[in-house]
Amino acid sequence: MPALRRSAIVASCAAALVIGGTLSATHGYAQWRRRIFQEPNAAYDGKFTFVRLSYTVEGHSGWEFDYPAMERNFMTILNDLTSVHPHVHESNIHAMDDPELGRYPVAYLSEPGWWHPDDSQAAGLRTWIAKGGFLIVDDFYGPYQWQNFEQSMRKVLPNGRIVPLDVSNPVFNSFFQIPTLVGMSHPDQPGRWPAEYKGIYEDNDPSKRLMVVINYNNDIGDYMEWSGQGYYAINFSNDAYKLATNYVVYALTH
Repeated sequence: MPALRRSAIVASCAAALVIGGTLSATHGYAQWRRRIFQEPNAAYDGKFTFVRLSYTVEGHSGWEFDYPAMERNFMTILNDLTSVHPHVHESNIHAMDDPELGRYPVAYLSEPGWWHPDDSQAAGLRTWIAKGGFLIVDDFYGPYQWQNFEQSMRKVLPNGRIVPLDVSNPVFNSFFQIPTLVGMSHPDQPGRWPAEYKGIYEDNDPSKRLMVVINYNNDIGDYMEWSGQGYYAINFSNDAYKLATNYVVYALTH
């Protein structure tokens, strides 16, 4: 399917979902309170399942922000536009040291600016990545949160180098042809810091597999969660869906 055609389709899908009101979420404090509820994981059956990583931080547990509306919205788009055909109405939450994580090729880590993995969690995530797992890191901004994330990621991959990714990288062209990475920023700090995209390669070799993709100063999860509510410009939600789709397609084909 030509890239322009795909872009038109994702825009049309997002617009239709806005008009039809089929994407649902409740903004504000009530939504924060209900995030504590965790739905049952989907039983493993070989179909693609969106996996979110959980972790515990005293006084803060940002791993569940945008859950589960973001998963539902993204899987709806992924199902409509690609041949992946994922679980649409179910998703999984796994601890980083959960052996069941090894069944799934892609995992999403939210708010890593507050993430402090213990030895078991770091070892579990390291093993999963080494066996072929692809990690999407999202929803953090600013120097303090970057410093914390970098320190935590070093615990997981002590020898891994975080490098910038430009628009020519295959991860940005695996399904949608993304023409530019300029324009997005974190919705909590709109325009303050431009979004940056970084990654970690297997053996620190750009000719090998990209193992980790990092959305710094961005929150594609939030743009997807609220895409049916009109809180953000539709181009930001469309760009978020395109990035997320490309990440999954890249992970499943590399």
